[in-house]
Amino acid sequence: MTLASQTPLAALPSPTTAVWQVGPVPIRAYALCIIVGIVVACWVAERRLRQRGVAPGAVLDIAVWAVPTGIIGARIYHVVTSPEKYFGTGGDPLKAFAVWEGGLGIWGAVAGGAVGAWIAARQLGIPFAVVADAVAPGLPLAQAIGRLGNWFNNELYGGRTSLPWGLEIHRMDPDNPGQALRDDAGRPILEEGLYHPTFAYELLWNLGVAALVLVLDRRLKLGRGRAFALYVMGYTAGRFWIELMRTDEANTFFGVRLNVWTAAVVFLAALIYFLRVRGPREYLVPVGVAAATPAPESDLSQVDLSAREAGARPVAPEGYRVVDEQQFRRWRETGELPPEAVDGPAVTDDGDAPAADDATAVDRAPEPARQAATGDADAGDAGAPDTGARPADRDS
Repeated sequence: MTLASQTPLAALPSPTTAVWQVGPVPIRAYALCIIVGIVVACWVAERRLRQRGVAPGAVLDIAVWAVPTGIIGARIYHVVTSPEKYFGTGGDPLKAFAVWEGGLGIWGAVAGGAVGAWIAARQLGIPFAVVADAVAPGLPLAQAIGRLGNWFNNELYGGRTSLPWGLEIHRMDPDNPGQALRDDAGRPILEEGLYHPTFAYELLWNLGVAALVLVLDRRLKLGRGRAFALYVMGYTAGRFWIELMRTDEANTFFGVRLNVWTAAVVFLAALIYFLRVRGPREYLVPVGVAAATPAPESDLSQVDLSAREAGARPVAPEGYRVVDEQQFRRWRETGELPPEAVDGPAVTDDGDAPAADDATAVDRAPEPARQAATGDADAGDAGAPDTGARPADRDS
């Protein structure tokens, strides 16, 4: 067998540089991919939130909370599941804070981001399930883009392969992070053989998950967080088999990589939620200063155009009320607010609380709307919308 016969006919190359120095500032490919992914996820969530009645710009308020808490959660998961280099023999506990050196766990990122999104949703008066369903297809798109950063870093690959899409891996320089190690002639040094590009497998899988969520959500009109549960099931199903292919160092449990166990447990939890939770998709109509003008079909902005011409800045709604699709379409087309958005459900003569579904809708409204719905407001004012309502849960 000759040397030429051992040379692969095709292979996927890998970059030799993952960090570019611009003056004193290092520009990291991985960080750029993460930022682009966040922007794409926010754009998708913004469009989907507006289709459900949320005023423009809400996704930025959500991202202000969700992105930092997501990064914190990702780092905590990494440190907790790989504590040796930080708290083991010869470890440096302060390195646990060195996020720029790498080490983020997607499971912690999703959990931490969910906490931040929940806080923001309460401040905006938006049901958390609406937010979760809105971001469901954007998250796998963001993860797909983020996996390109692993390609630049020459990391997260699998075992050896002779397939035509086998990946070339450069030996990275430990003394010059982000750069390939070079021989005496200045040529980048390649690891021997080709490897499964597991980062690319996950990238393609995530694109498929995003498409699956979009298609099924449009066809089935998923609500109550079920679109998000579908994303979780799709992602973890792929992560399960892809994780089994990876050869990078990882902690194990009963001989199996910890992330494999995590993927299995999270998949089952999402499946149980998807099967048990039922209900139509939620739509929202605004309560408060922005409730007077319905959004046109092409722009759910909740902004008075005459006020815009006069130079007034858009005013965000004080909160939102949950309605069904028919009520939402009627409000958007005619400007007629459904009864629940003004007076709330009727209260029984003996003062009993509304039914469970109606009570939930009342609780999501600002305080004056809740007072009107439960009969606490003055009888003469109960039938009129209150434009000076206190923001729902804004200070909670």
